[in-house]
Amino acid sequence: MRLVAEGEVGAHGDHSHHTHSHRGHEDRVEGRHNDTVPTGHTGVIYTCPMHPSVRQTRPGSCPICGMGLELESAAMAEDDPNPELVDFTRRFRVGVVLTVPLLVLAMGPLLGLERVREAFGERGALWIEVVLGTPVVVWCGRPFLARGWTSFRTMNLNMFSLITMGVMAAWLYSMVAVLAPGIFPDGFRNAEGHVGVYFEAAAVIVTLVLLGQVMELRARQGTGEAIRALLDMAAKAALVVREDGREEEIPLDDVQLGDRLRVRPGGKVPVDGLVVEGRSFVDESMITGEPVPVEKTRGDPLTGATINGTGSLIMEATRVGADTVLSQIVEMVENAQRSRAPIQQYADKVAGLFVPVVILVAVCSFIVWAIWGPAPSLSYGLLAAVAVLIIACPCALGLATPMSIMTATGRGAQIGVLIKNAESLERLEMVDTLVVDKTGTLTEGEPQLVAVLPATGHDEATVLKLAATLEKGSEHPLAEAIVRGAEDRGVKLGEAADFEAVTGQGVRGTVDGNAVAIGNLKLVQDLGLEVEAMADRADRRRDEGETVMFVMLDGRFAGLVSVADPVKHSTPSALKALQRLGFRIIMATGDNERTAKAVAARLGIADIRADVLPGDKARIITEIQAEGRRVAMAGDGVNDAPALAQAHLRQ
Repeated sequence: MRLVAEGEVGAHGDHSHHTHSHRGHEDRVEGRHNDTVPTGHTGVIYTCPMHPSVRQTRPGSCPICGMGLELESAAMAEDDPNPELVDFTRRFRVGVVLTVPLLVLAMGPLLGLERVREAFGERGALWIEVVLGTPVVVWCGRPFLARGWTSFRTMNLNMFSLITMGVMAAWLYSMVAVLAPGIFPDGFRNAEGHVGVYFEAAAVIVTLVLLGQVMELRARQGTGEAIRALLDMAAKAALVVREDGREEEIPLDDVQLGDRLRVRPGGKVPVDGLVVEGRSFVDESMITGEPVPVEKTRGDPLTGATINGTGSLIMEATRVGADTVLSQIVEMVENAQRSRAPIQQYADKVAGLFVPVVILVAVCSFIVWAIWGPAPSLSYGLLAAVAVLIIACPCALGLATPMSIMTATGRGAQIGVLIKNAESLERLEMVDTLVVDKTGTLTEGEPQLVAVLPATGHDEATVLKLAATLEKGSEHPLAEAIVRGAEDRGVKLGEAADFEAVTGQGVRGTVDGNAVAIGNLKLVQDLGLEVEAMADRADRRRDEGETVMFVMLDGRFAGLVSVADPVKHSTPSALKALQRLGFRIIMATGDNERTAKAVAARLGIADIRADVLPGDKARIITEIQAEGRRVAMAGDGVNDAPALAQAHLRQ
């Protein structure tokens, strides 16, 4: 799971133009409700996505804007579909079924379908429009009308205020035109003497707004499911080791700081802590994005929800509950769901100013026509005011912003990308430089055997058999790559004995009674062998970005095996697409310069920073930012944390 996050935390979602003018009102509203969240409450909490200050202990509608309240934490959500999504989907489907024939009937003359309307007669067609359009407005659009009414009642004007005005103006005007057409002057009648109606306009507005809301709710549900998937990664129980040595399985919530816990082979690490006994390799990919297991020995940190390898560990719990890394990630993403992009806040500010202006213009139109208009002046004035309200309905402004934002976040959730903050989407448009890590980002992060180079007097199969047979007893990721490579090539392994792992060098032992060693240059030197004979061949493989290991049989070179982390299949095309868009690509990696250059050459990356520490990456980003560039960082999460924090945008 990837997180796309901004370097600076944005607003929490409050609307700045409401902060002062409605602060007192919000307090009064919350004070009236006996279900307002009490101090110290730790249960289920519902909040408004537009007004996070509204928080209560039961579902309902926001007392400020009328929107449905949502669970503050996705962890509390049930697996059942969101009731509001189910309701809005049903209303949308009914709206579509009624609006399509209404459009055909109303717009038929413009589409060459005059006979459809003529078949019913003008008066009959008008009543069919009433029958089709009224349920769409009254029932399908009821949630929006309620929100619009609440916004006027609380004087917290927003998009729903405008939508309500436009829909109700179109519908009421049309109903009057059908029920009392005689009040309209001849200037508002067509050649046949009929008054035009706007039922189809009101129905289309309601149906489109429903579509936008359904898309938004589905996007939020998709992100909520992604959050719950994160939570499901955590262990359900822990094996605590008591002082008398007895082991007892307890629920994860019962784990206390300082508890000694056993992590069995293949089991999940229950909470964050430190290794106190044992040695193993732990898969931390769900946190770091790095698929290669990391060796853990006494004193090394462990992260909850990561997966232990084949060794058994005893750990001490140092962070539990909401303090674990996984819980903090979930909390961060949930906070992002309650945030709003600046463009959304800007749209609401515009609405807050636009609604009074529209009403003022409508009133002025009525007054001008009533005083100076021809008879019947009041009728003309009323129609002019209604026309202003219909034309001013902000369909595009009300739909484009939330639909674009929520479609992006929803699509991201479907492909495993969690948007930390809506403002990140806006920041992304300004990014011109991308700094990427190599291992696990550009590459697969899973080493593979790529070459076997036998020395004189040996063949590939023999060298690979010796190396894989000995490495079979090792848990190191490179050893696993060699063994897997031998199995894929159909090499039958022998029997190993006297296995010994030499820390930082390699392994030694006997294979079928022969002394075998495999490792790096330091192991070769410790065995007293001259490396010159194999040095050129090893260097050529390193120039290809491969890790080379020397294989020795009975004190002499038998050959080389090389392992490489292959570039992801999607990496070249992705980098080319970014470069076509004008992005400057910089690869910053802790690997040696020779390996980094080899990978960069294959990917067409000209700017390389090799042999860098995590702190160095942050410094590199700072220097780039000092040049006036907007920087995004793509890395593996933990090792790159300082650089990720420094970037304007991070993944």
